[in-house]
Amino acid sequence: MTPSARIAAAIDLLAALEDQCFAPTARRRPADAVASDFFRARRFIGGGDRRAVSELAWGVVRQRLRLDWHLARIGMAPTPRLLLLAQMVLAAGADDHGRTRQAAEAAFDGSRYGPAALDAGERRAAASLAGRPLIDAAMPDHARLNLPEWVMPAFTARFGARLPQEAAALEAEAPLDLRANLLRTTREAAATMLAGEGLATEPTPFSPWGLRLPSRRPVTGTKAYKDGLIEVQDEGSQLIALLADARPGMRVADYCAGAAGKTLAMAATMGNRGRITACDTSAPRLEGAAKRLRRAGVDNAERHLFVPGDRWAKRRAGSFDRVLVDAPCTGTGTWRRNPDARLRTRPQDLTELVAVQHEILATASELVRPGGRLVYATCSLLPQENEEQMERFLARDPRFKPAPLDGLWAALMPGATAPCAGPWLALSPGDQGTDGFFCAVLERAT
Repeated sequence: MTPSARIAAAIDLLAALEDQCFAPTARRRPADAVASDFFRARRFIGGGDRRAVSELAWGVVRQRLRLDWHLARIGMAPTPRLLLLAQMVLAAGADDHGRTRQAAEAAFDGSRYGPAALDAGERRAAASLAGRPLIDAAMPDHARLNLPEWVMPAFTARFGARLPQEAAALEAEAPLDLRANLLRTTREAAATMLAGEGLATEPTPFSPWGLRLPSRRPVTGTKAYKDGLIEVQDEGSQLIALLADARPGMRVADYCAGAAGKTLAMAATMGNRGRITACDTSAPRLEGAAKRLRRAGVDNAERHLFVPGDRWAKRRAGSFDRVLVDAPCTGTGTWRRNPDARLRTRPQDLTELVAVQHEILATASELVRPGGRLVYATCSLLPQENEEQMERFLARDPRFKPAPLDGLWAALMPGATAPCAGPWLALSPGDQGTDGFFCAVLERAT
């Protein structure tokens, strides 16, 4: 593809993302799913061109909040063409001297496979944007920090003066964390095997099972992955499984298991002894979980699909030693991996999810036996889904009391410093270098 043809394809991809992800009437599908469908329908786009087109489009997605501000400032609507043009022009900043603007304008060449030539309004926009910094001092705080305006009060309450550092960490490229599957290997042996395949890793600072690559690499083709020695799992997610403290012989419920990442980790701490049930409302996710369980050599796990009218939970009330609720949430802690989510997620989603989380906690808590533990987790940075949710639950159900993090960590990791202070595990990209996670461990009275 010519450079102009790549730009035309990126504009088409941005239009698809707007229609299916970001517009008020959109289905709000994940952007990677939309992109996958886009390229599947255009198999003539080769691998190198696909990467180039994706980089163009994702550059706009990552900077969309700032680009919207720049376009609004000059009175222009954020069309896919103008968004990409603005990204190209603003990327060079004040040191450009017009070169990037000229190159951007030239790329809209009206050729057979390229984008149509810029009209007069688009040329005026390019001229107005040229030489300006992408991050402008005149921006309101939310645009300058690349955060949706509606999260600012909660993020400010959570991070205070550290908010700029946390916002920058949410924009940075995330590392790729792996978990050594202790059912089949050790962390050291997995690292050695990966090194032999050209992937040098470092131990994660907190998880005793974790290995870290500085950036995303194609690990699923490695022998270590195919043989079930490693799983892709952020260190923060690993720590939630660690705090669940699922032991051999226990009965464990992973109540919102999804594709079973934490089920796999807990099965390893159980040494394949006892019973763990992975529950979810999605049949495709549980089917994916079955494949991962087989590859990892897990044979103490079963799956349960929740359906309307399901009485599974009522029939098993008070029978589990550990119940993990990895609750559906806004996913604000994963925005560095999923930049489209900061555009798709809306205030009403938070309101709805907080209610759903409360209902799930009420149901799942009944599964915990006296003396057992309820573990609540999210990949959110918002207090409404985390600390406030715990305050609400504990006020409603006096049978449960917090198990403070410092005591849990000392028992699980003797001599090691806990990742954070306070009663709960609260992780963020800026503080711990993980995705943003929250985890609370509650004990039911005997």
